[in-house]
Amino acid sequence: MTFVDPSAATRETGELSPPASSHLVRRLARRPVAVVALIIIVTVYTVGILAPLIAPHSFSDADLRNRYASPSWDHPLGTDELGHDVFSRVIWSSQTTVIVSFATIVTGSLLLGVTLGLVSGYLGGFVDSLIMRTADLVQAVPTILLLVIFNATMKVRIEDLFRDVEDFTGIGGLVDKGVPQYFLLSFAFSIFGWIGLARLIRSQVLSLRQSAYVLAARAAGASLLRIVFRHLLPNVGNLLLVSITISLGSVAAAEVGLTYLGLGVTKQSFGVMIADYAGATRSHPQLVIYPGVVVASLILSFNLLGDQLTDVLSPRRR
Repeated sequence: MTFVDPSAATRETGELSPPASSHLVRRLARRPVAVVALIIIVTVYTVGILAPLIAPHSFSDADLRNRYASPSWDHPLGTDELGHDVFSRVIWSSQTTVIVSFATIVTGSLLLGVTLGLVSGYLGGFVDSLIMRTADLVQAVPTILLLVIFNATMKVRIEDLFRDVEDFTGIGGLVDKGVPQYFLLSFAFSIFGWIGLARLIRSQVLSLRQSAYVLAARAAGASLLRIVFRHLLPNVGNLLLVSITISLGSVAAAEVGLTYLGLGVTKQSFGVMIADYAGATRSHPQLVIYPGVVVASLILSFNLLGDQLTDVLSPRRR
């Protein structure tokens, strides 16, 4: 699954300029769209991180005597057919989005995408062909099909693995809290989500590997790791920032979509909420609107922020 569209980060821009971190926040602060997008992203992620502290109820707490209650102080967004507090469900669903997107970006986009892109672009030749043909092979197979197969074959094994971890460490509740599902979904996204960023980083490294500072480092006897991570990586930092911002929105959308189809997290998720409330859209449309608005706002905010970062970091569009 490709979460990064290379053209989205560089269209109409050429190469992004060298880092200017001391001025980045100030430049973004002068752009109302970027400020609003950041506020929405920070709010959703903060709510997700603090979910155990601020959620009035658990995701599955039900009160059959209080079905379809109107918004009140006790239930700010009302309740659903089973008396679940919708406000609490939105908070816990935000936590799932935070966990899955963070784990996927750290392992997939950062670890795999950046490393393989740097190595492929710098070494070239056989290594470059091997990495890129592997990317073509993964990209050629329908992602949904791969995820269905991956989920069907690995789900039970992953749950058994975490039960063994519980027995060995004495830490209980990992399976009940859905940790194996988080792990499985993030791992699957990581396998299929590194390709876009790897191609993007590779394209930039191909133009940088003959730069004077790289040739000087090579002449001085610098190791491969030093050249790649000390000299090349900092010069693609701005491009990396834009790409990861766009990827976070794509990961959030993918998690919700797959969960809605029954292939993702089944414990607590916006996808679970939308699937549960889909049948009540005529009589109680607000139940679908609440999670839908949060998801749409988050995805739109990441995309808008990515565009704003491109404008700020590109010398041609300042």
